[in-house]
Amino acid sequence: MRETFHIEVLGPEPGDVQTRISVRSAGLEGAQERALRLFARARVPQRSVGPAEAVRVIDGAGREVFFRSRFDEPG
Repeated sequence: MRETFHIEVLGPEPGDVQTRISVRSAGLEGAQERALRLFARARVPQRSVGPAEAVRVIDGAGREVFFRSRFDEPG
């Protein structure tokens, strides 16, 4: 069964949502992969808006089920 997840790319200021998309996925893993790809793209230097600081995935019930900040990444 497919679920709807909402992915938000967050900027440096509290409440600064740079990108928000909804995805349908068979599970959380698929939504996490999509969120990480979107986050990687949002952090490239050519973007006109400020740098992305974090990405989060929110389930259909409105609960945050995944969060990754730029500080959580290796290396």
